[in-house]
Amino acid sequence: MTLVNSIFTWIMKKRIHQIELFMKYPHEVQEEWFQNLIDTARNTEWGREYDYGSIYTPQQFKERVPLQNYDSLKPYIMRMLNGEQNILWPSEIKWFAKSSGTTSDRSKFIPVSQESLDECHFKGGKDLLSIYCTNRPDTRIFTGKCLVLGGSHQINETNQAIFHGDLSAVLIKNLPFWAEFYRTPDISITLMDNFEEKVENMAHATINENVTNISGVPTWNIVLAKRILEITGKDNLLEVWPNLEFYFHGAVNFKPYREQFKKLIPSSEMYYLETYNASEGFFGIQDQSDSEELLLMLDYGIYYEFLPMEHFGEENPKTLDLSEVELNKNYAIVISTNGGLWRYMIGDTVRFTSLSPYRIQITGRTSHFINAFGEELIVDNAERALSKACCETGAIIRDYTACPIYFKDNEAGGHEWIIEFEQHPGNMTSFSDLLDKTLRDVNSDYDAKRYKDLALKKPLIHIAPEGTFYNWMKARGKLGGQHKVPRLANERKYVDEILGHIKKQ
Repeated sequence: MTLVNSIFTWIMKKRIHQIELFMKYPHEVQEEWFQNLIDTARNTEWGREYDYGSIYTPQQFKERVPLQNYDSLKPYIMRMLNGEQNILWPSEIKWFAKSSGTTSDRSKFIPVSQESLDECHFKGGKDLLSIYCTNRPDTRIFTGKCLVLGGSHQINETNQAIFHGDLSAVLIKNLPFWAEFYRTPDISITLMDNFEEKVENMAHATINENVTNISGVPTWNIVLAKRILEITGKDNLLEVWPNLEFYFHGAVNFKPYREQFKKLIPSSEMYYLETYNASEGFFGIQDQSDSEELLLMLDYGIYYEFLPMEHFGEENPKTLDLSEVELNKNYAIVISTNGGLWRYMIGDTVRFTSLSPYRIQITGRTSHFINAFGEELIVDNAERALSKACCETGAIIRDYTACPIYFKDNEAGGHEWIIEFEQHPGNMTSFSDLLDKTLRDVNSDYDAKRYKDLALKKPLIHIAPEGTFYNWMKARGKLGGQHKVPRLANERKYVDEILGHIKKQ
């Protein structure tokens, strides 16, 4: 296995030179992909509708093709689900990544072409290993297996040769045969539909494996890890898997989970690497061991545009090319892809932390914010404030959500939080004060509204009993996979539901 590990490590490192190339020539690489996408799709139904044959520049593209979201593309996608081809992309589309999102109960079916599998999703997986092997030359991850906690949807046949499932399920079903030797558990367990049954089976199936690395959404990996410790009677995962060295994660901000993982894996040598991937594509990788910034991956068959959030919601907002973005401004991401998504708003917001090379931090969702009083609170603000409050009070957060408290009579409004702690703060009053103070420090709009409690009162915090968020997600049928607890909402639906759930407990 040592020889195999050396060979795989060498192969992974070779890709670094190509990554360095797009880091050095980002605009040229993006221009090349723009031309490639337009040329490839010119004879599709969509390409003919917008006359891609006469589009030569990104500016012409922006002027001719309106911004899209899932609802606007849905009529085309539903036809593709029924087997029609050459609609949005010329190659055969037979796979669809099913995603319910966090703000809607509707299922979304994102087309996955062979090109987006090979040039985007799988390439991203190889690149994160390349980056890891470069940053840790003495790695031995290929001497063991990767534990993969995939999505909780079965692959379903919808129309003869058309299939859909959670993105992770789609990827696993399309992996080359040799990859099965390096992942655990067996595919029949990984793709089980019942999340709780799957966790139980995974725990028993992987206890005696030589697991060297783990992948998956932090929320659900913690559930699995705790069950494994219950079964084995061990104190931490290193007692179960002594060669464990690497965890690559995504889908949610890792900060609220970091302290929990330190307890589960008590080693300063454990390496954590964040990825930014979604059903629509693979976008970023944490390429530096000492920074949480994500390198924007520019050669994955995706052409990027960025919509300044101050113009979000306007009828025909102006988007920016990569060459036009500025540091520390909040942008909504717009993508055109080799899976047939055109000027598609994926719903995420980012800010650039570096322009050479282009590195980003995810700041939230276009639909995840609180702006009931002009405070413009985004998830990034919330995460920073909670992190500060936890650090100062010794708390560890398991999950949280927040929403507005609307004006009533002559009372000011406010924000209502529900927080489930893994470890409670030493002093809850201090925690609340620190949360409020840090929000005022990082968000001037929030600070202005908090002035003398005129528009906003201090946050109202409910401490949720253990298991509240898990049970709420279970009741909604949203355990496992890419499902996430909505962090901020500009209306009260989620908070009221959870408070009602708590009363029933």
